[in-house]
Amino acid sequence: MWADHLAGRGRTSVEVDSKVLLGKKPYDGIILGVDPSLRGTGLAVLSFTSGQASLSTSLTLKLKPKVPFDVCLGRIHQSVVSFLEAHEPRHLALEQTIYVQNTKTALILGSVRGAVISAAAVQGIPVFEYPPLRVKQAVVGYGRASKEQVARTVAQLLTSGEELDFDEADAAGVALCHAMTWDGVEVLRSKIVE
Repeated sequence: MWADHLAGRGRTSVEVDSKVLLGKKPYDGIILGVDPSLRGTGLAVLSFTSGQASLSTSLTLKLKPKVPFDVCLGRIHQSVVSFLEAHEPRHLALEQTIYVQNTKTALILGSVRGAVISAAAVQGIPVFEYPPLRVKQAVVGYGRASKEQVARTVAQLLTSGEELDFDEADAAGVALCHAMTWDGVEVLRSKIVE
């Protein structure tokens, strides 16, 4: 039966949009996707119209090892604020920290995520977090996909077809995951005013 299916023989299938079956409307709006890292944070702004994703801009914030830790956090925070102010996204999608055995690495990643989340909180932008396995599952269809597979699939899903570097592709992947899996419940936030 499977051989018949692969050969094109047997029953034919009808393409069905699963969102129609679930009663889910496609995501419309702008999402800032972030792949947090101390030395290479990926940022990608995706615009969604009727379920179609287009890349507005992306950036990998590369910070050299000689840049002090606190300065790195400040630059990451400033970059996120700049992206939020320039593109006015509806949501920020952030990759969660995976299980890390090294305590120092976990603390560094937690601090970077804090810099990103605080930038969004000050601007009143809701933050949605997704584990890497879920991002890969949503974008590639396989939770253990390689960075190369994610980058290729992200390029295919974007209207430009542009292949991004790995950090930017991961950030775009988080934004795509959010658009594909968001439950439609809007979280209202307001800017923090001094």
